[in-house]
Amino acid sequence: MKTLVTGMLILFSLISNAQMEPIKEGLYAWDEFPVKKSDLKEGRAILEGTSPHLEYIEMHATTQKPGATPGPAHANEDIEECIIVREGTMKITIEGESKILGPEGVILLMPQQMHQMENVGDTDLTYYVIRYRSKKPMNIERGTKAGGSLMINADSLTYKPSSRGGGVPYFDRETAMCERYEMHVTQLDKLGPSHEPHTHNETEIILMMAGNTEMTIAGKTYQAGPGDFYLAKSGSLHGIKNLGEGSCRYFAFKWN
Repeated sequence: MKTLVTGMLILFSLISNAQMEPIKEGLYAWDEFPVKKSDLKEGRAILEGTSPHLEYIEMHATTQKPGATPGPAHANEDIEECIIVREGTMKITIEGESKILGPEGVILLMPQQMHQMENVGDTDLTYYVIRYRSKKPMNIERGTKAGGSLMINADSLTYKPSSRGGGVPYFDRETAMCERYEMHVTQLDKLGPSHEPHTHNETEIILMMAGNTEMTIAGKTYQAGPGDFYLAKSGSLHGIKNLGEGSCRYFAFKWN
């Protein structure tokens, strides 16, 4: 009976994935994400579907109020995660190792590792979770050799000035699911573009942390502020610019 049930669950998963639609590119606005509230917690569903290099990708945002009970520790069998702290103070524990992360802290979580996230501050903790499975076979050994899971605090990284502002590199590496996963923060201190419009093989997300921007993707123009993000699919011509006289700041991360 156990074998039959397991087989049915696998079949259901395959059917569900086969019915998934490709994620749309363009603007995803924070104020438009549906909110589900429970005791001292809020969840926001953002997207779910497929992408050119991923057979499954899902993104959501979670808010834990002060004193919220964290979810139980768990592991993902065949899902990798990237987690970004928007606000608050998080205690993240992976395989028994814990670290405190503040705003713009990032976690790269390999599959099959026990983990738990907890609000240990006196303000709301809000973070984005991107969960994904590659179309190519999962490669745990590759991810381990590249550095395994990461817990990165923003203040542990070096800001590199540029002519238009500066940036903070987080990582550029292989993972268990991706042949390349690259993430950095860009800050633009001047009105105008970050760089000329361009294309690349990777799908890319631009997640706004501060300021206001405008981005053109495949001939369409969008505007975003803090909490919003843009998504440009593999091969789409895209370019971003700062709309204000003050600074803007955003995460850029891409994968294939």
